[in-house]
Amino acid sequence: MAETETKHHPEHHDEDVHDANYQAPPEKTIEEIMAADQEDESLRRYKEALLGAAQTEKIIVEPNDPRKVIVKKLALVVEGRDDMELDLTGDLSQLKKQLFVIKEGVQYKVRIDFIVQREIVHGLKYVQKTSRLGVNVVVDKMKHMVGSYPPKKEIQFYLTPAEEAPSGTFSRGTYSVSSVFTDDDKHIHLEWDWTFEIKKDWA
Repeated sequence: MAETETKHHPEHHDEDVHDANYQAPPEKTIEEIMAADQEDESLRRYKEALLGAAQTEKIIVEPNDPRKVIVKKLALVVEGRDDMELDLTGDLSQLKKQLFVIKEGVQYKVRIDFIVQREIVHGLKYVQKTSRLGVNVVVDKMKHMVGSYPPKKEIQFYLTPAEEAPSGTFSRGTYSVSSVFTDDDKHIHLEWDWTFEIKKDWA
């Protein structure tokens, strides 16, 4: 059975994933959120719009999984091409065997598909650290504030802003990526490693 949190990778330092100076507000259940500030009509309507069906029913998509956030898929999105996808629901140790090929210099985005169930989650973050394979030198770090999400029966997603793949002879090669999906309360919802190769062309 899946656990609420995964073990933290040693290559991810806390300062890379979490802001040491930020103090997250206390976690609140949906019931506590709805009960607060009842006299404020505009705030009440906002909370109703945010929470949707989660106000009146406990939304549980996968009953045998106790987690609040279930990360399903990572996709590399390049305009004009089919999305390159990684299934994050199976054996994560096998992901490095799936090598993405990216043409140098193209614009791409990363999409994370996930389910939120049971309770609202606050301050989701996606953190990614990229290293040149065989050199063990970090060449890029990104941290994206994904936001707060209520439980929904449908898969929800986050799409990063566009990034430009490296270009030039010295940039071509294989890269290792360590990804973390976490939140303001320092819950590690999922960590996984994957690889991609920068080539002169897609072939």
